[in-house]
Formats: sequence, C-alpha cells, structure tokens
Amino acid sequence: MAKVRKIVNDPVYGFITIPDDLAFAVIEHPWFQRLRRISQLGLTSMVYPGALHTRFHHALGAMHLMGLALETLKSKGFPVSDEDTSGAMLAILLHDIGHGPFSHALENCIVQDFTHEEISEQFLNRLNLQFDNKLDTAIRIFNNTHPVKFLHQLVSGQLDMDRMDYLMRDSFYTGVSEGVINTERLLKMLTLAGDELGIESKGIYSIEKFIVARRLMYWQVYYHKTVLSAEYMLVNILKRAKKISMEGENLFATPAFSYFLTSAHNRESFINNPETLEAFARLDDADIMASIKVWTEHPDKVLSYLCKSLINRELFRVIISPEPFSPDLAERVKNICTEKLGISAEDSEYLYTAGTISNNAYDPGSHRINIINKDGSIKDIADISDQLNIAIYSGIVEKHFVCYPKWAEQFLK
Repeated sequence: MAKVRKIVNDPVYGFITIPDDLAFAVIEHPWFQRLRRISQLGLTSMVYPGALHTRFHHALGAMHLMGLALETLKSKGFPVSDEDTSGAMLAILLHDIGHGPFSHALENCIVQDFTHEEISEQFLNRLNLQFDNKLDTAIRIFNNTHPVKFLHQLVSGQLDMDRMDYLMRDSFYTGVSEGVINTERLLKMLTLAGDELGIESKGIYSIEKFIVARRLMYWQVYYHKTVLSAEYMLVNILKRAKKISMEGENLFATPAFSYFLTSAHNRESFINNPETLEAFARLDDADIMASIKVWTEHPDKVLSYLCKSLINRELFRVIISPEPFSPDLAERVKNICTEKLGISAEDSEYLYTAGTISNNAYDPGSHRINIINKDGSIKDIADISDQLNIAIYSGIVEKHFVCYPKWAEQFLK
C-alpha cells in the first residue's frame, strides 16, 4: 500500500504536499521548527496588524512553488532528475533557515559580518551530517556549485520562488493588494534557454506586473516609514543592551539571547565554534520581546525609554527625503534629547538615526529576466517591454531618512 504524503493547508495556495520523507524529516527538525517563531516581516504588524505570518509559512510556500515550477519545466520536455528535483525542493525549503529574530531588522546587530544566507549555509552543512549526506545536492544548488545552473536561479534570482512567495504572502497578510501577482501564470510561462531560466514571450505582461508589484511593496510595506521607525528603534535597543552587557552588567536575557549579548560573534565564531550555531538555533522573536518587556523597568534611562516606547507603540518620527539631511538637524535633536531626558551627549546617539533606503525592483546586472521568443531568440525584459519602461524600474532609487522622538519636534521650531 502506497504511503500517504503529508499535506499542509495553506491560506495562500490551499493544500501543500510535502514531497517525500526526507523533506518531512527536515521540516520536523527543531532547527526548522524554530522558523515558526521568527516573523516574516519583523515589526510590520505595528502598521499592518495582519502581518503576523512567519518564516515557516514562507518556506513551505516557496517549496510549493518550486514543485510547480519544476513540474512545468518537465512538462515542456526539459529533463530534471529526481535527485535534482529533491535537491531544489530542499534548497528552497531551507533558504531562510539562517534568519535571526525579527528577520532583517537585527542582521549585523547581534551577529557581525555574517549574513543570514551564510548562516543558512552553516545550518545546511550541519543538517547534512545529521541526514547522512542526503542534502549534498541541495547544498550545491544553494551555493551555486551545481552544474545545472537554472536550479540555483529558482532559489536565488530575479524570478526565484522566494520572491514569488513573499510577494504573494506578504500582500495577503498585510492586505496590500498592490503586491498580488499571478503566480500560476508566471510558473506556467517558465522555460529554459540553454541552462538559463526564462519566460515565454506571451508571459511578458505577467512579468511586468511582477516587477511593478515588487517596487510598490517595497515603498508601501517594507520601507513604510512607521515600519522603519519600529525596526530602527529595535536595532538601537539591541545596540544599547549589548553595550551594557559588554561592560559587565548581568542584564536580564534568556540564555540563548545572553550568549549573543555578552560577547561578540562573527563569521569566525560561527565557523569555528559549533556552540555558536547551537545558540543561534535556540534564538527567536520570543527571546527578544521577553527581554524588552523586562528592560522597560531597567534603571538605564536610554534602554528603558526605548523599550517602553516600542512596547507601547510610541514610535519615533520618521522623515523621508530624496535629499540628505543637514548635519545640523542631528546635532539639534541630540541636544534636545540630552537636555530633556537628562542623558549624556553620547547616549543621545541612540535616539537619533539617519540612513538611506534603496529600491531597484529589477537588477539586470544580477540574473536578468530572459524573454524567450518562439524562434528561440532571447531578449532582456528591459529591452522589449512595451507597456512599461522597465529600464526605469531597473534603476536604483535611493532615499534618505531620519528617525527621532516625536516630542522633540516641538523644540525644533
């Protein structure tokens, strides 16, 4: 009697089938289950209350789309072996396993100079040992050393399953309809030109919508000014907490969180010390928020002020401008915070943040989106789009922002 495959009921796609026993065993592993406790969109729920979905949801959705993509290519006569199919499904399933708490907000804050992609590769290597080297193909696809190059493009590229799922999923949970794309048509239009992923020419309008949707989602959701405010407040909380801990104070934190607060960790730490990855595997959003709630009563004025403001959603003012802000604004805001809160000039640095955000929905310098005509000729989408000037969408738009307490504005006038 054939074994019944496990299914998951997903609100975006309906029923998702777990492809095989190995994928199910990986999903059941504690390191993957941790993704249930890592929010997909960080603190975006402070703006869009429904945005409470997790990296776990996203990983399963991306795996589902990968299966559909490979089915489409096989149906068009392109040979994809069972081994490569399994490897690609596992690679996309595990592509985000290295994300830390609140996703991108804390990258380079609790871990220095080591990206979540690199941490994901460390997890893949360790899992491979536990699963008797059955993840070899997945690792080669993930790090782009597999000879079949389009498999990596499906994991990480202009038309990867990661982007397709997060646009659909994030638009669904935020309620921002501008991010909705026609994934079914996009996947049905997939084809190959040699070993390069491409789209049949009749799918060009779906690609245009995909690029525009990505652009709009960045400005409306990912770079929403209130989202930026919450995330940079969180970053500054972590920086302040780490400073206090590194100076020797026994600051309240869960054991996994304390491991990263009390000492510096970077690439070398993850590669050479297995304990670091083990500690990271125990760290999730709950560790951070539990600590922040306790820190609201900490005697350090800066730490407690930031924590109370975040917990009570008394978020800082964010101003976004196409032009850089005057250094004079930073000095004035910091002086106001120093005077009104009775803190040092050095400590006022935690209450003012200046930075830049950039958005390029299509980057032809990376993996370009190939439009493949019936005669086999190949064109870049930016060269032939007739409905939109995709060349404009491929340019980088950079904006500048500042973030500081709202009450300081009355003293700036």
